[in-house]
Amino acid sequence: MPITEKHIMNRLYLVAGGLFVFAIGVVAKLVDIQMVKGETYKAKALQKTERMFTIEPNRGNIYADDGSLLAASVAKYEIRFDANTVKPKVWEEHIGPLCDSLGQLFNKPSSHYLQMLRKARANKNGYKLIARNVSYLDYARMRKFPMFRLGPNRGGFIEKHRVVREYPLGKMAARTIGYERVDENGYFTRVGLDGAFGFSYLRGREGKRLKQKSAGSQWKPVGFNNTVEPKDGQDIVTTINTNIQDVAHHALLAQLEKYKADHGCVVVMETRTGEIKAISNLGRTEEGTYYEKLNYAIGESHEPGSTFKLMSLLAALEDQVIDTSTVVDTGKGKYKVYDRIVKDSKWGGYGEISVAEAFAVSSNTAFAKIIHENYKERPEKFVNRLMNMGLHQDLDLPIVGEGQPVLRYPGDKGWSGISLAWMSHGYEVAMTPIQTLTFYNAIANDGEMVRPRFLKEARIGGKVIKEFKKDVINSSICSRENVKKAQQLLKNVVDNDIGTGNGLYSANFSMAGKTGTCQKNYVAKDPDKLAYISSFVGYFPADNPKYSCIVVIHEPDKSVGYYGADVSGPVFKSLAQKIYSNSPVVEEITSLTPKNEGLEGNYGRFYARAQEKLNAIPNLRGMSAMDAISLLENMGLEVEVKGNGKVKAQSVKAGTHTKEVNKIVLELS
Repeated sequence: MPITEKHIMNRLYLVAGGLFVFAIGVVAKLVDIQMVKGETYKAKALQKTERMFTIEPNRGNIYADDGSLLAASVAKYEIRFDANTVKPKVWEEHIGPLCDSLGQLFNKPSSHYLQMLRKARANKNGYKLIARNVSYLDYARMRKFPMFRLGPNRGGFIEKHRVVREYPLGKMAARTIGYERVDENGYFTRVGLDGAFGFSYLRGREGKRLKQKSAGSQWKPVGFNNTVEPKDGQDIVTTINTNIQDVAHHALLAQLEKYKADHGCVVVMETRTGEIKAISNLGRTEEGTYYEKLNYAIGESHEPGSTFKLMSLLAALEDQVIDTSTVVDTGKGKYKVYDRIVKDSKWGGYGEISVAEAFAVSSNTAFAKIIHENYKERPEKFVNRLMNMGLHQDLDLPIVGEGQPVLRYPGDKGWSGISLAWMSHGYEVAMTPIQTLTFYNAIANDGEMVRPRFLKEARIGGKVIKEFKKDVINSSICSRENVKKAQQLLKNVVDNDIGTGNGLYSANFSMAGKTGTCQKNYVAKDPDKLAYISSFVGYFPADNPKYSCIVVIHEPDKSVGYYGADVSGPVFKSLAQKIYSNSPVVEEITSLTPKNEGLEGNYGRFYARAQEKLNAIPNLRGMSAMDAISLLENMGLEVEVKGNGKVKAQSVKAGTHTKEVNKIVLELS
């Protein structure tokens, strides 16, 4: 069929129509992009070239009770240079002075930096490293250097900021000071005080900063200022005393090394307030060295052994089934309960002895007989009494991972006919060291049980925003009469010639406490697996106690020794001795202070007595400046102070008669 003019025109109309529809579509799309989805596409474009980055705040610091740093957040900066953003005129004018400033700051020749930056500019390097781990003060100086002060867009100055946690005490008390970490999946690991109080005080609030993507795919800040400034976390002041912590750490370490033990812990608590003054946890490596491996004091619940005899004793005293003068026949050191036999450590036993003597010598047979025979018809009565004293509950500590106590009830899984006898001397029950210490501290505190406390206050700058007070768990765990009996029996353990702790006795200062030796990993067919837990828990001074303390050492080398008095007791004594020797004024003050008044931060009550009776200069080392000045001035002396903190030296020797002194100079740490 021949193509006519009409056919040609129809095809032209069809093409024109198609082009018209296409044009309408293009216009519609442009309108959609421009008017409807314009902001969306603009945001996507900006997202590829500009992005808001998070700025981590400085985490709050953690302080000891005297203001010493335990953990601090320190800003570290990585400084880089973008050679592509600097104009030729700026380069020529500022490159020399900039290199001089860098050389002066980092103690290198100016020529070193001149060669480095010229090479970066020649290679069009947009991200040349200048320095890593720069402190905030040096970073602030660098921002003001020639060229750098013009900022990232004109001066090529690029900084990358990170916050690191530093620990001035090193690994000492590391598990208690702790940390808070987030892995790549966003999972939080919280350890110690840093982990416990991260959310409530230490974390702070994140900031925001706009950054722009350069041609070299590097993200660089837009200007010096942040879009949202980060808010630093609050500081916390702990109850930890660095001097006592140091003594506890090294005393424990020496004993672990001597006995080649697997691990151990020490906790020192202030009797009246429950403040934890020291807590050390050391575990053994394959190489035989020790480090803060786990928080055994808080997290490890285990059979306490003979230290539990105090709990059994008080239960029996409260139920009036015995008195301390009650005579118990221990036979020849063996007591059979069904098909099991309880044995004493002394071959041949102790014969007939009083309850008081049984406690002093730590007779297993005596306590098994007392508890089994007086409660076998109503075993729930014994357990209920222990529960009334709170031994079935944890301490609800803020630190994550507190071990749970084990106190079975008749009918529970694991309960049997021998349970009473075995519970009486610390088996078939479990407690953490800090739970055991809290109970003994209640005895030292005339029956008032206080919760162990790790914080004194939270601060913003120097302003206190929250103060943490003493927290009473139980105002009276037992009768006042039985508390006094228990206190005397604990003194006898150390003071009495027959007491298991009599080797720790010192005429220079008094202590009260209880030894404990507990078997673990016992398998009748494999005696080589048998290991021991050695403990000593108590308080000092024995009258008007200032501190309570527990020492627990696991799996000492049996060939060297394993009894609590030999392994753990010396750590306790060393602590008590060194705390006394560092603060001998406490003994002098104690003798001047009525037992019911206490010493805590309340020196004013005995100033008058001190002025009358103390006629010699005391050893003031370790005292706070305020307390030392007040004490000396009330003794009629003129005082000059140099420095800040606690007393580290005094111009007049301790023991000098006050009549020979007009003025004393104190040097503070």
